[in-house]
Amino acid sequence: MAIEQRPFGRTGHTSTAVIFGAAALSRVDSAAADRALDLLLEYDVNHIDTAARYGDSELHVGRWMDRHRQRFFLATKTGERDYAGARDSIRRSLDRLRTDRIDLIQLHALFHPDEWERALSPGGALDACIEARENKLVRFIGVTGHGWTVAAMHRRSLERFAFDSILLPWNWVAAQHQSYAPDFERTVALAAERNAAIQTIKGVARGPWAAGVERDRTTWYQPLEAMADIRPAVHWVLSRPGIFLLSAGDLGILPLVLQAASEPIVKPDAPAMAALSTRTGLTSIFGI
Repeated sequence: MAIEQRPFGRTGHTSTAVIFGAAALSRVDSAAADRALDLLLEYDVNHIDTAARYGDSELHVGRWMDRHRQRFFLATKTGERDYAGARDSIRRSLDRLRTDRIDLIQLHALFHPDEWERALSPGGALDACIEARENKLVRFIGVTGHGWTVAAMHRRSLERFAFDSILLPWNWVAAQHQSYAPDFERTVALAAERNAAIQTIKGVARGPWAAGVERDRTTWYQPLEAMADIRPAVHWVLSRPGIFLLSAGDLGILPLVLQAASEPIVKPDAPAMAALSTRTGLTSIFGI
């Protein structure tokens, strides 16, 4: 049940093609979190992505690090935009994660132009990340974001600073978007040219929660739930060389994503994905 491993950009680490999205641990108890760890160990997942904003996630992951720190490439994020705030955030994350070094610190959800300028200018959050790297508190620096403008913003980020990784949405719906799809391709080409790792999110997103539908998942969007739907969605993303997929922010979906990723990856063709879209009602989670 091994999941393919791929070079994570220029970091020297070979990460599983599916990265555990620890947003799924935001609001769970220790028993549920530890069941998730057992699953990660079963599938040999070796990369965890969390964030300071993800509720109790860093605390749960920190308990795991007491025993398994050497097993995982450990990534977290800071949502602060100024130097002092980001410096303090990084140190809190180190404490919560029970480690003396984070493998990847990421500027979280950096897509608003004003926040972008603040974070990447002198005295901004990037300065704190660079200082932490110089002090060997972090090894690499990345940037993440959501929404239809984020691919273009990430391209600006890569042109401003040598980020080691980017993280952004990618799925069948995004690939049909008239402006996002070409922006994504240009940004991914630049990241590949500079050997920055390319992480994708929302691979199994179905759409926004419809009115009257019970929100029985911990994702802010409605995810695909049946294996017959998750498998082609996962395979469509992972069939692209060099791309990573973060697992969904719901522990109930995790086993299906890992199982799908552990199977031989066969890229569904366009008619198959169009049929999936029609059958499940795939739509944008970011509006038009």
